[in-house]
Order: sequence, then C-alpha cells, then structure tokens
Amino acid sequence: MCGFVGFFNETDDADLNNKTVRAMADRIVHRGPDQDDYYVDSDVSLGFRRLSIIDLDGGSQPILNEDGTKVIVFNGEIYNYKELRADLEKKGHIFKTNTDTETILHGYEEYGKDMLKNLRGMFAFVIWDKKAKKLFGARDIFGIKPFFYFMKNGKFMFGSEIKSFLSNPAFEKELNRDRIPDYLCFEYIPSEETLFKNVYKLEPASYFEYENGKFTTDKYYVMKYDVDNSKSLEEWEDIVDETFRNSTAAHCIADVEVGCFLSGGVDSSYTVREVSKHNKVKTFSVGYVEEKYSELKSAQEFAKTLGVDNFSKKISADEYFNIAPTVQYYMDEPLPNPSALSLYFLAKKASEQVKVVLSGEGADELFGGYYYYTDPLEFEKYQRLPLGLRKALASCAQLLPDGFHGKRFLTRGAQDLSEYYIRNNYVFNWKERSKVLSPDIPAPDPAVYTKKYFDRCKNEDGVTQMQYVDMQTWLVQDILVKADRMSMANSLELRVPFLDKEMLKLALSIPTKYRVTKDKAKIALRGAALKQLPEKTADMKKLGFLTPLNDWLKQDKYYNVVKASFEGETAGMFFNRDYILRLLEEHREGKAKNMKKIWTVYSFILWYDKYFVEN
Repeated sequence: MCGFVGFFNETDDADLNNKTVRAMADRIVHRGPDQDDYYVDSDVSLGFRRLSIIDLDGGSQPILNEDGTKVIVFNGEIYNYKELRADLEKKGHIFKTNTDTETILHGYEEYGKDMLKNLRGMFAFVIWDKKAKKLFGARDIFGIKPFFYFMKNGKFMFGSEIKSFLSNPAFEKELNRDRIPDYLCFEYIPSEETLFKNVYKLEPASYFEYENGKFTTDKYYVMKYDVDNSKSLEEWEDIVDETFRNSTAAHCIADVEVGCFLSGGVDSSYTVREVSKHNKVKTFSVGYVEEKYSELKSAQEFAKTLGVDNFSKKISADEYFNIAPTVQYYMDEPLPNPSALSLYFLAKKASEQVKVVLSGEGADELFGGYYYYTDPLEFEKYQRLPLGLRKALASCAQLLPDGFHGKRFLTRGAQDLSEYYIRNNYVFNWKERSKVLSPDIPAPDPAVYTKKYFDRCKNEDGVTQMQYVDMQTWLVQDILVKADRMSMANSLELRVPFLDKEMLKLALSIPTKYRVTKDKAKIALRGAALKQLPEKTADMKKLGFLTPLNDWLKQDKYYNVVKASFEGETAGMFFNRDYILRLLEEHREGKAKNMKKIWTVYSFILWYDKYFVEN
C-alpha cells in the first residue's frame, strides 16, 4: 500500500518546497496511483502516493492529529488496528478516519515508541512532531516494507524508494564504489549502506529519531529462539495450522478484492487453501514458453482441484530480456535474482484484476525449507575429528578436479559454519571479485558482514544458525526487496502471511528436529499443510522460481545482447572486460555454469545505465 517521501526544508521558499515534494512523489507514482496529498510547513515537507485498500473514501494521507501538532505518512498494513483503535478511543482519542494509519499516530501520542511492540503488520512510517521539531519513524520487524534516507551535511530526506531523491535538488547523486565488491559477492549490499553514497536503509525492527540535525536509531525488537521441547510433532502441526489460519484471515482484511499467487508448491498452495475457505479467490501463476521450466501445470491442477480460478502467463525469452532494464530501475539498487523478472510478470498479471495478493514468502526461512539446511546434520559426525586432520584432508581435496565426488564435503567440513555458509554460496568469492573488477576495489572478506549474526546465535545448533542468518540477510535484502518492488511497480500490494508476528513467535519455538532432518525439510509446516492439502502438493519438493535463463544465455540472440553490454562503455568503467567476456563464452560453450555471475554483472550494468547515464 502506497509510498511516501519527505525532507527537511533547505529553503524558506514554500512554493519551491511544494514543487519539490510533489516531484519526489511523482517519481514513485507506481506505488500509489489512486491519490496524492502533501503537508508542507516551515520545517518539513511530506508527500504521499496512495493505493487505496482500506477506508477508500477517507484514508488520504498525510494525516494530522486532533490539534494539528503531529502528522504521519505511512506505508503498509496494520492487521490488528481495530483492536488498537478501540483501546485508544477508550483513552479519549478522537479518530477522523477508519484507517490503520491514524491508529499509529494516536498510538504514538499515547505510548511514544513503546507503541511499536503492539503493531502487527508490515510497515514503514514517519511522524513529524511540530512542537518538538522532531521526526520519528520505524520499520516492521521483518523489513517487508522499505525505508531509505539520505543524510549529508545537515541535509536529510527520506522515502519509500531511493529514486524519489533524484527529484530533490539537494540530493547529491554519487555511486558508492566501495560497496561494489560486496554486491558481487552477495547480490546485494549486506549492510545499512546502499550503492548510492550517503543513502542508507533503516534496518528491520528499528526506529529512528531526527532532531536538531542529529540522527539516532535503535532496535525495538530482537529476534531470539526460545525452543519448547514439551510438545509432540502432531501438537506442533496443529498449532502451526491454527496460527496460520488466523494469520491468513488477518492478512485478508481489505475493502478491495484479495487474490493469491500460486506456484503449485506447498507454501502458496497452503495460503490459497486458507483464503478459499472464506472467499472466492482468484489465483495467479507464471511459467515459460519452455515447458520443462514451468510449474504452471501443477498450479493449474491444484486450482482445479480446489475449484478456484487461475490466471496464468507464459513468459518468452524476448519479454524477459526486454523488461530487464525496467526491472533494475524499479529495484533502486541492482538485484540479479533471475526470479525477480518472473515476479514482475506475475504481479503485472495479478494487477489486471486485483489490488492485493497474498504470497508464500518467508515460510522457508522461518520453518526450515531450504535443502542446504541439512548441511550441519551431514557434517555433524565428521566435525568431531580433530580440526588439524580435517584441514589436512581439505588441502588434499583442493588438488582434486571440480566435480570430484567428496571434494565439496571435505573442503566445507574443515570450516566453521560461519565460514562455509552464507546464502549457501557467494556469486563471486573474495578472490574472484578482484579478477572481475577493473580497477580492483579493496574490500574486506565478505564474512565480516555476516559474522555478527552468527555471533548472536552462536549457542544455537547449526540448522538454527543458518535459518537465523538467512532471516537477517537473504530474506531482508533479496526476497522481500523483489517482492515489494515488483508488486509495487505494478501498483499491487503484496502481503505475506507467513511473515507475521505470531507466526514468527511460533517458528522460534519449534525444536530443530521438527524443522529439518537429514532427509526432510519444513517438517512441522508440511505436516500442518497435509491436513489441508493433497499429499502430492504438501510433499512437493521445493524447486524455487525456476527460469530458463541458463539456456537462453547460450542462444545467439541473447548471448549477443549480453556480449554487447560487456563490450560497452559502462562495463569498461568497472569490470575486466576480458574476464567477463570469458565467463560468457565459457558458459555458452558449456565449459562452465556461469549464469549467476554473468547475470550479476549484466544487472549492475543495466542499473548503472538507468541511474547514472540515462538519468
């Protein structure tokens, strides 16, 4: 729902401030095409673009409190706002609208920052306190909704997307070159920094205050496992089923029609099943012209079994490559996850019929769905051997050819979990990135960014550590970024019922043995889903968002598209042309599987051209 912008005024010219804040809001019109409104005083300017979901007639923002001393702009949904509102009305607060936005504003008046612990939903917001001359803002505990800010030499601006800053004359657009090596490793910037210098991300579960030119931030929630070993697997399955049923019902609150994404896998199918119990739901799926990469058949079969409508789209290679530059523009920062483009087409298809969709993001991280979560269990006995012996065996294994059976096991088995695991594999490791960059940009070992997360959960078992780190990194910086940007690019609100406050509390209490074993993942969740779904669907192996990109890059037409980019001016500014062209050629000839590396470089070039050449 929606997007907002704002800044501390650099000038006393009210007309200029009005013009600037409107231009900033226009940059993100895709987040809210239904309505726009503004608040400008002598200190700050706030702008808002609305996608109408709740209180269609009376929910315009910015919203002021009773005496006009506080004003809020808000992006997201608060699913328990009616209960919170009832409490606030008993305390004497007077509401002018039926929105969840106004509940946050009055909640802040009554409880200050402590009201954050009561919010159940996805959100990013800013409140301007006119009397105190202070900005207060926060972001939800998962980081579902984005929040960026620019801060330099007393200049301060903020918004739902970085691109809005381009329309503010006070914004100094500059590439943050030092973070390019980090991008090449992770596919994203694994810190509060961005690829724009002096532009930062507010971390999830955090709030900030900006007063007298000083910015401070702190956490209002800290994720911590509190495992309950007293229950059986069947009891956990029942609790998961009940909690998810309640979460799904809360996520369906809207004054417009709500649809669902459907891949055919357990997470989206479980979501559709719950929604369909109370609503005639429309489902949306995508696949490819190349049938072997398409899960459309499974999705369509499930929809038919359930008796719900399914609307699908088959993506062609031409469509995929043609939309790639646009996708990188909407992302704000380059994100080379190939599934992002598929998600763009999926959101576009859904937006033709609904304004809100539910999706299955987050289930794998919370409940243990990735196949590589079994690694610590496989290494458990081996790592009882003396470290020196394991390192010696790893040194010998390095001499073996790639693909030799056992090489990966011996190499990784000699390393600490925090060394061998972060998002399973880097795109370019810290040695490779010095070869791809031209000139080389010195950067620390990427493990320094993730060590702090491993340190926070060092007393947990290996499986739990991997899940925890994924929730703090991969989920926030990749999964939820593409979910938000690709849906909002199509003026579609995407809701994620697995990423709910109560679902998280539950997930943090389930014992590891009911999350992951050596041969099974997402055990308790699948057991709960089996109570609602056909066995074939509940037990379906996780495939991810497959794309034929690996094959397309070997075809002359698309090989030449990427090759032209690699030979272009932008590539020469940042990359070793000979090296990246060799990656492309080796992939085409089948000598190496370089798809991820090629697409990571190509995505950066597309993004840079959009923001630093065309703009």
